[in-house]
Amino acid sequence: MHSTTYFPNISDIKTAAVTIQNISEVTPLGKSLRFSKQYGANVFLKREDLQQVRSYKIRGAYNKISSLSAEEAKKGVVCASAGNHAQGVALSCKLLQIEGTIFMPTPTPKQKVEQVEMFGEDFIKIKLVGDTFDDAFYAAKEECERLNKTFIHPFDDHKVIEGQATIGLEILEQSKDQIDYLFMPIGGGGLAAGVSTVFKKLSPKTKIVGVEPEGAPSMVTSLKNNKNTTLEKIDKFVDGAAVKRVGDLTFPICQQNLDDVITMPEGKICQTILEMYNRDAIVVEPAGALSLAALDFYADKIKGKNVVCIVSGSNNDITRTPEIKERALLYKNLKHYFIVKFPQRAGALKEFVVDILGPNDDITHFEYTKKTNRENGAAVVGIELKSSADLEPLITKMKERNFYGDYLNNSPDLFRFLV
Repeated sequence: MHSTTYFPNISDIKTAAVTIQNISEVTPLGKSLRFSKQYGANVFLKREDLQQVRSYKIRGAYNKISSLSAEEAKKGVVCASAGNHAQGVALSCKLLQIEGTIFMPTPTPKQKVEQVEMFGEDFIKIKLVGDTFDDAFYAAKEECERLNKTFIHPFDDHKVIEGQATIGLEILEQSKDQIDYLFMPIGGGGLAAGVSTVFKKLSPKTKIVGVEPEGAPSMVTSLKNNKNTTLEKIDKFVDGAAVKRVGDLTFPICQQNLDDVITMPEGKICQTILEMYNRDAIVVEPAGALSLAALDFYADKIKGKNVVCIVSGSNNDITRTPEIKERALLYKNLKHYFIVKFPQRAGALKEFVVDILGPNDDITHFEYTKKTNRENGAAVVGIELKSSADLEPLITKMKERNFYGDYLNNSPDLFRFLV
């Protein structure tokens, strides 16, 4: 356990800014016309997705690795990550010419492994270990102890927190007006701890809101319990921010600095990703969409205010698009799964399509289950609606004509198997 007295120092954060100035981009702080109009506010996006490694993680990784003594640098560094931290460490190793070993879980998508290889070139080795991040993390820690190398933690480290905090200095330099609200994602809390410290010291009137995925509410749970708490299980969908436990260093800082921490449903995050892509031509990863998704939940409070959202990264895997679309439709209450009992008579399927479905309803999934008896053949049917108001009339018609078997959206286990 760390002692809980560490608070980043503004002078150390300014030193970090100098350390990383030739490595990390000063990313734009640009006004979003769409969000500003939608919320009647001045909404600015801090575009950390435009870093060379497509996320802010280069800041903390480089600040930490460049602080090593000559002896530590010679022995090399180790990290565990399947995503943005790995890329930040890989690029830092190449730039500082330090050997690095990066542990990743075996199921890590090939595209992510290749990205890390591209940034690290000959200076890094990748080891694929275990099924989960935790497996990779323990293997990395074990190698560190065995070979006396330095572990580069993704968030729970003084130098990493100070590196991420440089975003706060940039926002305040780039902003002409007082910032009323700052929204940022929380995973392990490194970004939130660093940036909130800068704002509390240099812009104390700004309300600071941290945003966590609903399926991994480790900060919210810890704040409720008034102590850092490990979650037993999490939904890993928002991979850049889904951790079972926030940092022992970051927790007390966030506890003191954040005005609010809210959780965001995964479906809402997916809806935001799709809208950003379709309407703003901006690619965001699930964690990168957290701060933007939160605006809806703060719509009344931010009217007429100056608002900054940190867009933390854009490493989104295109193979996940169908799942993102599905989760967004479910969240908007437009996608529904039923067990439909088809009477074994000629024309039953046609009757269902013509008489029961509404004119704008689409069948998106259809799968017969085994016939249980001669009278009824059951099928699992996925239906996409144009409006959520069409659901009740659809169910009513299905019941009136004896097609209704069961509604599956509320059966998560069955459902996971389908989607």
